[in-house]
Amino acid sequence: MISPLAYIHPEAKIGENVEIGPFVFIDKNVVIGDNNVIMPNVNILYGSRIGNGNRIFPGAVIGAIPQDLKFKGEETTAEVGDNNTIRENVTINRGTAAKWKTVVGNNNLLMEGVHVAHDAIVGNGCIIGNSTKMAGEIIIDDNAIISASVLMHQFCRVGGYTMVQGGSRSSKDIPPYIIAGREPIAYCGLNLVGLRRRGFSNELIENIHNAYRIIYQSGKNVSDALKQIREEIPMTPEIEYIVSFIENSQRGIIR
Repeated sequence: MISPLAYIHPEAKIGENVEIGPFVFIDKNVVIGDNNVIMPNVNILYGSRIGNGNRIFPGAVIGAIPQDLKFKGEETTAEVGDNNTIRENVTINRGTAAKWKTVVGNNNLLMEGVHVAHDAIVGNGCIIGNSTKMAGEIIIDDNAIISASVLMHQFCRVGGYTMVQGGSRSSKDIPPYIIAGREPIAYCGLNLVGLRRRGFSNELIENIHNAYRIIYQSGKNVSDALKQIREEIPMTPEIEYIVSFIENSQRGIIR
């Protein structure tokens, strides 16, 4: 299961039933769980933590030092959870002193050429399209779909169950449950297909839609819109998620 042409540092910890192809480089201070497939020419560098059941395709680099001039060699990690598919030439950098780790959760698909920068957090069940680039300290919530060639400014957050149009550039937060696109990037309606596929009821979808009508079509400022939502719409966990997401936004939301 381990090619004789692979290099594995003696201090690296490798789990059971791990397939490692030729010309793979695995550094010291690396921990790899069980049932992983690591294809040829993958580099898993110092500080990487890989869970179970992942497939890592040729040319991927996990755990390279941050592309941040403030980084001074501190002990940080790049952490990948379970059952992820990491396609060709994906790069996942280590964290910095800002958060100490970069995290990719479980059951994600990172397509060819995706870059996950230092201290980023990618949740669970996300699909990240080809050549999408995520800057430092971004957050992607669970079940988001980011299409190809999206550029994300540092510190931005994308809400769960959102779909972002390919080729978009975002310097603000993108709230949950919506489609975001156009140039400049803007709210384009609910991600109706995605919500129905995930089992959201018609009543819940209508409540979410009404919340966004207040936010984007009432002409009110954000504070007044959120106040109206709390007064008029049943505060299910999904509506509370929208409200708290916007209230806690550091960069403001797309309009």
